[in-house]
Amino acid sequence: MKERPILFSGPMVRALLAGTKTQTRRILKLKWGFDFAERDDGTLWPWAEHPDCDDDVWMPCPQGEVGDRLWVRETWAYGIHAMAAKRDEEGPFVYAADGTTQGRLSERWTPSIHMPRWANRILLDITALRAERLQDISDEDARAEGIECMAGDPECGYRNYLDKTGQDWALSPRESFRSLWESINGPASWAKNPWVWVVEFERAQAQQKGPQQ
Repeated sequence: MKERPILFSGPMVRALLAGTKTQTRRILKLKWGFDFAERDDGTLWPWAEHPDCDDDVWMPCPQGEVGDRLWVRETWAYGIHAMAAKRDEEGPFVYAADGTTQGRLSERWTPSIHMPRWANRILLDITALRAERLQDISDEDARAEGIECMAGDPECGYRNYLDKTGQDWALSPRESFRSLWESINGPASWAKNPWVWVVEFERAQAQQKGPQQ
């Protein structure tokens, strides 16, 4: 089993912690031309003629393979009690996604891209992988992306992530996911309908990395 880091925004970290996010989609980027074919398990997968040989090869997913583990990078800081620790790895740590600055040692949060492995608290085990067009996402898969429903009730609508007031709620899971995607990747990103990796996962055993009481 290999481990790789993966970045998530604050809302998605909260969805991971709540157990409502079990999928993520990442734009499929390859260095040379490729096509798609169906593998033995029925999933679409990119393949290409390797530039250094005459063989056609299945392209690897940068997030890993089924059975590999992802460790989540999120915005973080040292907890106040870290002053007494002998090593940086001992923490404790606080996390911006938890919605509090209490117990934070420094004035600024450390961006998620700079989170070291030893500050991580969320591990994800990859259970399935496939490639598909972004707009092929179903309502069921959109909900698995961790989108937020109003007052915890799907009949009340789903969050519009482009609305900064928090007052507008999308009518369907797909519309909500579209707003989430565009809030991260830009206003024209949904219309481009890129090929994406679909990574399904389940939460691994939680790590005890939170602030000490």
